[in-house]
Order: sequence, then structure tokens, then C-alpha cells
Amino acid sequence: MIHVHHLEKSRSHRILWLLEALELDYELVVYQRDGKTQQAPESLKKIHPLGKSPVITDGDFTVAESGAIIDYLLQRYGQGRCQPSSDAMPEWVDYRYWLHYAEGSLMPLLVMQLVFSQIPKQSPWLIKPLAKGISDTVSKRFLAPQLRRHLTFINQHLLAQSSFGGPWPSGADMQMSFPLQAVAAVQSLEQYPAIAAFLSRIEQDAAWQRVVERAGPLTIPGQ
Repeated sequence: MIHVHHLEKSRSHRILWLLEALELDYELVVYQRDGKTQQAPESLKKIHPLGKSPVITDGDFTVAESGAIIDYLLQRYGQGRCQPSSDAMPEWVDYRYWLHYAEGSLMPLLVMQLVFSQIPKQSPWLIKPLAKGISDTVSKRFLAPQLRRHLTFINQHLLAQSSFGGPWPSGADMQMSFPLQAVAAVQSLEQYPAIAAFLSRIEQDAAWQRVVERAGPLTIPGQ
């Protein structure tokens, strides 16, 4: 039995989506964040030393990191589903690119955006104005322009391809789902209609709907 160690407000919904798409049996082990620190509980460190989610256990194997989990599940149980064949070019190249791009390029920007938005809130009252000034400057001069560049790039790809490589939904679509859902939670996608259409397609996907029924709707850290 596959166990999914599922932390609230984390990235593990996309792993549940893959399991539902593959119609695999799994058990959901739910962890709650600390009410004050919003960090994962110590009990999650008993599963993996870093105490991060998602993590799966499958027999003797413990697998962390979303991309590695997706690769593991598809290689072991996929039977060719949810990914293009290695001789299907250029879909295979697109698939691999977006599978790694999600965490390698896009998520660091979103994490930085979240961290800098929290700095004024967490600062002592005496330096809150200074902290807010620093936060606003970093966002305006660096984070916001970079994020616009990335979202324009993603939107252009989706206008041409509608997904991120391979049969729908592919592992790359699942990997890209969380960062784009996180963006949609904090800003309008009016300028990025193809991204909005991609997210709507997720909401209409039967496997995703089963995830929401079982684990509840996706919630985003910081929201």
C-alpha cells in the first residue's frame, strides 16, 4: 500500500492527482501545520529527516520531492500512462523540461515572493516601515518583473500546446499545477488566458475532483 504523507497547505495535492489518474490504491496520512509557526510537525521528520511534504512510502521505499515521486510512480506503476514515450519527440523533451522547470525556475520566485511579503508582518513594530520599504522595493524591482516574464513565457507555451507534454494529464501537467494555482490565488490571470484555461481544465478533470473529495480543496501557504 502506498502511503501519502500529506501536509495541509503543501504541494502534495498534485501527487494525489497522479495516484487518482493512475487509479492506484493509497492511504492518506494527514499532518497539520503548527498554528504559530506554520511549520510542519515534528512527526513528519520521522518519515523523512527534512520533515517536508509530499513524501510517500511504498513498502521499503521512502520517496520525497514531487518530481522524484512523479518519476517513481510512473516508472513503477505508470505502464506508459501520464507521460510521453521516449521516442515521441518533441513531446518527451517538453515533458522533461516542464517537469523540472516547475521547481527549478518558477517555485523559487514564488517562495521569495511569499517570504518578502511576510517580512513586514513578522517584524517588530519599530522597524515595520523599513521592512515594508525593503519588501516593496524587492518585489517591484526584481520579483514582479521576473514573475511577469515567466508567466508570459508559460502562457505563450500553453497558447500553442494547451498542456505541458504528453497525454493529458501528464506528470508535467501535475508538476506545473501547484505553482500556477499558487499564482492564481494571489493575482488575476486576465493577462494570461491560456494559464487560466489550463487551471480550469484541472478543475474539470475527474481525477482532480476525486482528490478534492478525498483531501479537500487545495489551500496555498500564506493564504
